[in-house]
Amino acid sequence: MYAERVLSGMRPTGSLHLGHYHGVLKNWIELQHEYPCLFFVADWHALTTQYDNPQGIEKASMDMVVDWLAAGVDPNQATLFVQSRVPEHAELHLLMSMMTPLSWLERVPTYKDQQEKLAGKDLTTYGFLGYPLLMSADILIYRADKVPVGEDQIPHVEFTRELARRFNHMYGREPGFEDKAREAVKKLGSKKARLYEEMRTRFQQNGDRDAIEQAKAVLDEVQHLSMADRERLFGYLEGTGKMILVEPGYLLTEASKMPGLDGQKMSKSYNNTITMRESEESVTKKVRSMPTDPARVRRTDPGEPAKCPVWQLHQVYSNDACKEWVQQGCRTAGIGCIECKQPVIDAILREQAPMRERAQVYLDDPTLVKNIIADGCEKAREYARETMRDVRESMGLEYH
Repeated sequence: MYAERVLSGMRPTGSLHLGHYHGVLKNWIELQHEYPCLFFVADWHALTTQYDNPQGIEKASMDMVVDWLAAGVDPNQATLFVQSRVPEHAELHLLMSMMTPLSWLERVPTYKDQQEKLAGKDLTTYGFLGYPLLMSADILIYRADKVPVGEDQIPHVEFTRELARRFNHMYGREPGFEDKAREAVKKLGSKKARLYEEMRTRFQQNGDRDAIEQAKAVLDEVQHLSMADRERLFGYLEGTGKMILVEPGYLLTEASKMPGLDGQKMSKSYNNTITMRESEESVTKKVRSMPTDPARVRRTDPGEPAKCPVWQLHQVYSNDACKEWVQQGCRTAGIGCIECKQPVIDAILREQAPMRERAQVYLDDPTLVKNIIADGCEKAREYARETMRDVRESMGLEYH
């Protein structure tokens, strides 16, 4: 039941830009080689703020998946699926909403932030208040132990951990649980049993989180335990019951260093983006018309790279020799702004070339994308059904 698994999702916002590539997709591409990964289109999440205009969600979802594939996400290595095609997400969300305190949802930091950011929208909806719970259901339904997040998303993972703990504590009680757990401890052999008990005491009396990890490592070494005994021992360790939902950990990802065309963070809302598959003409035109150091009014005026948005793009795309050339040339007026921009244009086009090529296959035959998603949804549903069987049983809803 407890397996290494990475889960990550994105709201469908249509074509992705280079900020998405540098901030999220490059990381996904690395992770897919290291772990079993599940990457999903969070289309229900789009409805939490776009409930009044859902018409474009389906097309935006498909465009986004093509961008994932263009970037190098490999459907043979990762499972790609659409959230709304796995209805178990909604079932777990509903069942968990019965036991989630309202105050927990109201204190999620992004709740107030988003309301302020989208002040023009009526976000006094049940769906918007509950979206962190839906996010938790997305993670817990796959028993994913690794969630790649940026610094600002850590509270969501912590919230999910608390929910899993509360759920396991409330519903993970099987008749005679303590006796069965003590019997399972004996099966570890005297040395490992003594170690396990020691770690259990350290965690339950002193709240020592390291003790949990060490005890789990001890259990992982024991091959002959049944799945049920293993779950009991995990639950007994933490003072809860049987472990039904796995508490996820997070993988901290670096914030995207990708600046927009105006020097601010690249974002659709700032209208300063270059999309991943933008045409060569458009990329060239956009970079050429970027603002530069205001001090360089004429070609002969020296400038300061630190005051120029183009320099930020050199930080992402240029090697040391090129950066040296820019600093020297700009400060002495040895090069003009158009000359300075050319290596950036060349580097962006080089990065995009394989993306355009990979995407073309799917643009020529859209059924390929639909098949990848259909296969992914089927695989995701298998995992989700397994979790929901255990959840229903623990809540007394498994009508035999």
